[in-house]
Amino acid sequence: MKPPCTVALFVIAALAGCTHKETPAATTSPSNPNEVLLTKEQALQMKIAVDKVDLQDVDDTVLASGKVAFDDQKVLHVFSPVSGKAIKVIAQLGNHVKKGDPLIVIESPDIGQVTSDVGKAMANLKAAETNYQRMKELLALKAVAQLDYENAVNAYGQAKAELERAEQKAALFHSGDVVGQTYTLRSDIEGEVFYKNVSTGMEVAGQYTGTNPVEIFTIGDADKVWVLTDVFEVDIPRVKLGSKVVVNVPSWPDRDFVGKVDWISSALDPTTHATKVRCTFDNSDHALKPEMFATVKISVDVKKAIAIPRSAVIRLGDQLVVFLDRGPGLDGKERYERLPVIVDEGEGSKWLTVDHGLEVGDKLVTSGALLLSDML
Repeated sequence: MKPPCTVALFVIAALAGCTHKETPAATTSPSNPNEVLLTKEQALQMKIAVDKVDLQDVDDTVLASGKVAFDDQKVLHVFSPVSGKAIKVIAQLGNHVKKGDPLIVIESPDIGQVTSDVGKAMANLKAAETNYQRMKELLALKAVAQLDYENAVNAYGQAKAELERAEQKAALFHSGDVVGQTYTLRSDIEGEVFYKNVSTGMEVAGQYTGTNPVEIFTIGDADKVWVLTDVFEVDIPRVKLGSKVVVNVPSWPDRDFVGKVDWISSALDPTTHATKVRCTFDNSDHALKPEMFATVKISVDVKKAIAIPRSAVIRLGDQLVVFLDRGPGLDGKERYERLPVIVDEGEGSKWLTVDHGLEVGDKLVTSGALLLSDML
């Protein structure tokens, strides 16, 4: 079996042959066994990338699972206030509706009943008031018993309460248009129709009729969404309002959605001993959809430190090494030196804090370090 350096040199030679150019073979420095010498052409062929070592915002990460949800300030769950038959469904899935736009027309006997109830309550109140005034006058003349007067007072009070109840019920219909026995339900907000559970000819249960009403529309604005997650008790002190949050969802495996923590519950779940955390995300392209499951990474313990990307570090046995670009030598070849480093591999971010071995300004090989290592 050929040694790794022979294989790497063969690959470089093959790449050079494909371009029909004679490229000198990569060599190691005679004075430094940890140094690889490459021509500029070889460095380009191997796609060697170099970046300066600098201070970075390094953080640890609290990892949790979560679910995408609507911002409940921007969503409307629509129920019908009346029972009846849907004779025209205007709003359809995906439609954008404005506040006041019609959603559905319902033919309902409730409308006639409500109007009748108001009229009946007004008539009863007038009769009760007349009786109360008569009993009051008779009591002053001591021509009626005190009990009869008190009964008249009670009846008058009940009649007023019944009229108020009937008028309040009628007021519930004011969000729509009443024409004869039909009721047109309108939207109270602007947004997209995300859910529709009614079609023409269906019977609709009224919200205030004592039955079990069914949601017929969900209308909302998904330009901004929430991700709700649970943070365990041990991590609660580390999570702060405004902390950066990165979310990944199965639908977009290569995309990071960046948001922030905007609410932390003050109570723990008695079973899991976790607390609910809410994160907000801009979602103008609607890539995040309510009910999506998400992996949530909350940045904590943010600090400035010398840090390098994980891709720059190579493990050789129990030692971690990196390559630095030492610039061209006397022969014009680029010099890449392998150096041991001590980094904190426990960091949860893409950056690894450097404890020893590098300084700000060092030219670090961030891509191609493994190929360089195979040449030594």
